[in-house]
Parts: sequence; C-alpha cells; structure tokens
Amino acid sequence: MALVLLGSGFIGFLFAPLGLGGGLLFAPLLHYGLGWEIDGALLVVSLGLSTTVSWGSGLRHRKEGHVNDVRLKQTLVGALLGAMLGVIIVASLSGSFDVFFKTLSLGFVTWAIIKTLRSKTNQTTQNNEPNMLPLRVGVTSGGFLSSVLAIGAGAIYVPVLRTYGGLESRKAIGTSLHIMMVVLPVSIVTHFVALDQSQVDVLASNLWLILSLPLVVIFAANLGARFGIAKVSEQRIMQLFVAVLVMIGIRYLLDLSSKFQ
Repeated sequence: MALVLLGSGFIGFLFAPLGLGGGLLFAPLLHYGLGWEIDGALLVVSLGLSTTVSWGSGLRHRKEGHVNDVRLKQTLVGALLGAMLGVIIVASLSGSFDVFFKTLSLGFVTWAIIKTLRSKTNQTTQNNEPNMLPLRVGVTSGGFLSSVLAIGAGAIYVPVLRTYGGLESRKAIGTSLHIMMVVLPVSIVTHFVALDQSQVDVLASNLWLILSLPLVVIFAANLGARFGIAKVSEQRIMQLFVAVLVMIGIRYLLDLSSKFQ
C-alpha cells in the first residue's frame, strides 16, 4: 500500500504538466499493486485519482491563463455524452469486463506509444479556425474511453484540441484538464450508482486508502504543474511514459494470452 501511495504521487507529479490525467497508469497500479479486480470499483478509484490530477494541475493552468473557454464550451457536452455511453458499456459487460478492458487498453497503449514517439519528430500544426466536426468527434471519443478505461483522456483531448481546435500547446493542455475536471466527476458518480454490493464492500473496506490517495496525488500534481517541466525536461518525462506503457502493455498481453490458453 505504501508503494501504491508513492507510485500515485509519482504519476501525479510527472504527468500533470503534460495534461495527462494518469489513469492509464493508475488502473494497472491498483490492479497489480493491490490485487483488485478490474471492475466498477477499480474504475471509480482510478477516475477519482485522475480527477485530483486534473484539478490540481487545471487550477494552476487557469491561474496562468492557459485555458480556452470557447473551445471548452464547444466540446464539453460531447465529452459528457461519450462518458455516459462508456458507463453503459461497462455495466453491460459485468463479469467479462476484464478481458474487454485489457484488450482495449492494449490497443490504446500501443496507439499512445506510437503517437508519443512520432511527436518527437513531427510537430502538430495549429490553425486559427477550428474544424468543428472532427473536434467534437475526437473529444466525444475521449469521453467514452475515459469512462471505459478510467483515464483522464488527455492523450486524446490534447492532440485533438491542437489539431482541430486551433490551440497552441499550453492552452490545449489547460483546456484538456478543464474538460477532465467536469467529465471525470460525472463519470465517477454514474459508475458508483451502477456498482453491485460486493464492489461497494471493496470500496468500504479500503476507505482509508481511497481517501489518502487523492490527497497524495493532488499535492503531487500541483507540485508537478509548478515545477515538473522546469526540473525535468518534457522529453525525459515522455521517455519514461513510453517505458511504463511498454511494461503495462506486455503485462496485459501476458494476462490475455493466459486466458485463451
């Protein structure tokens, strides 16, 4: 449990400055670190941790003026609808969600690795005028994956806001965080309502840990938003991000292989 607390703080510190909620790392940390099943209870906690990252860093970005409220209003409804659809999918797959989650996560991890590696050599260009259809579709897809994979979906929101929303990097990150600040709490509440009694009991029996994790993460995320990029280069952070994603992807692949043997 101490290692899980330390790991959560580490995730919050490193990835908040990049507009990433950290859910892609929180979910496997809880699953493999604490032995929790991948179900609604785990998703609620992982989403809660991603929420603390988004708020801890999002408020700092708001204070520094790195948020585009016009783009936020244009995309927020779509992200919320996508998140609600994701909750319905999770509830309908009760009992077989583990395989679905790891398969979808494996695909998303692979995409995130490729996108991150390509971003080193290809800079995304911004246009002053938004392209509304792909902008809304992209953000809605991010909301859906946010609920299903318990992620902040910043890895989707940020490039979509840059490419189709016409935002420069810091404003795309700040706007991404503000989308999360609204979408993630809504997703948590709807997931919680859909939990069965055994899943509620898991949360109740780990209540002290669940309450401690957000305090650690929000402190680390706020610290990361202030000093993360200044002390650790973005390139180093992204290299670490890719390395962790590779390890998670390998573990998911091994788990899936064992289920089909």
